[in-house]
Amino acid sequence: MKTKVGMISLGCAKNRVDAEMMLYTLREEGFELVQDVAYCDVAIVNTCGFIDDAKQESIDEILELAAMKKEGRIKAIIVTGCLAERYQEEILKELYEVDAVVGIGGNASIAQVVRNVVSENEKIELFPDKTLLPLCGGRIRSTPFYYTYLKIAEGCDNHCTYCAIPAIRGRFRSRPMEDILREAKELSSKGVREFIVIAQDTTRYGEDICGRQMLPELLEKLCSIENVKWVRVLYCYPERITDELIDVFAKEDKLLKYLDIPMQHCSAPVLKRMNRRGDREFLEGLVEKLRKRIPGVTIRTTFIAGFPGETEEDFAMLSDFIQKMRFERMGCFAYSVEEGTPAALLDGQLEDEIKLHRRDILMEQQAVIMNENAEKMKGRTVQALCEGYDRARKQWYGRTAADAPEVDCRIFFSCGETAPRIGDILDITVEETEDCDLIGISGK
Repeated sequence: MKTKVGMISLGCAKNRVDAEMMLYTLREEGFELVQDVAYCDVAIVNTCGFIDDAKQESIDEILELAAMKKEGRIKAIIVTGCLAERYQEEILKELYEVDAVVGIGGNASIAQVVRNVVSENEKIELFPDKTLLPLCGGRIRSTPFYYTYLKIAEGCDNHCTYCAIPAIRGRFRSRPMEDILREAKELSSKGVREFIVIAQDTTRYGEDICGRQMLPELLEKLCSIENVKWVRVLYCYPERITDELIDVFAKEDKLLKYLDIPMQHCSAPVLKRMNRRGDREFLEGLVEKLRKRIPGVTIRTTFIAGFPGETEEDFAMLSDFIQKMRFERMGCFAYSVEEGTPAALLDGQLEDEIKLHRRDILMEQQAVIMNENAEKMKGRTVQALCEGYDRARKQWYGRTAADAPEVDCRIFFSCGETAPRIGDILDITVEETEDCDLIGISGK
């Protein structure tokens, strides 16, 4: 009888791709994959260890599985991903129900780890070099058939003082372009409509291979694939958004006019303590340039509120900056102290209450901006990718080109007698809004 393996994958889309590759390896090695971990022999938790909330979510999932193991419902628990890499010794010491802890460099060996936890009683710790994490290979996609993530690089060389990713994931490593394009061609022939390009810093792609940015070239080649409809790019570092890259966004019809640029702050002193370059003047100039040269561009960004040493004046500047820039999409996090990062040792650590309050103020501001922006969409026709039917609302729903999955808004719409197919890209005329979401009708 085949060993049944289930997986829970947490955190970012990059971690999701790692999970998909491990699932492919397990299937090819003869294991039976089950969707519900309650019905498996071996449960894998592919963890996130980026900020406190994500770490707690990972621990909660492990504890829930531990209860199942105690009841005899599952036989073994394996912990992989960022939490495993970051807290190698602590996991087995403090979570004694765990049978194996595997660092990211051990992902390719996941099948052997599963065999060992089933056949042996000893605890397993596997932490090979991070560079052994595969960049290429098959995967079992966990996203709907019509969109997928393309991870084009691993690791990070930016060394922002608040971030543990370089320590967890290692140096920046670009994936060979020919392998990315091969996978994209294969998936587009199977019905994938939208490709979402991801890395810790997509704008650095290629620098480690040939000493120059290769993202513009990659995007042009992705857009040239016949069946590709939408190409979306996430995680662009502001200082690396070159004129060449802007030109590609402006001219390629398939490349969505959507730029995800985590700015983190606009105060020069705060950015310097974050080990990030730039200031408010630079960022305002960048936004102005993008809006001028890419008509209709959607700019998504994120900020950190309450970074060590952030003064009332710094925060007021950030608030005013957001009000002035009126970003189409925005998220904000309260600063989270991460062990082992330079920012954790900085003077001027703020109380959690202050950090959370500042975050809430910025998010409330942004909600007003987004509602006002949504109101301006009334009467316009937009393209939207159909994702399903809401029986309670008796309407179809999907995402516009201005909305990435899981983080942005939705559009709800009605149709005529002919129902759309999930995965279709439709023209929707906007008639109403609901908070930040749009409501319209197809084919009007």
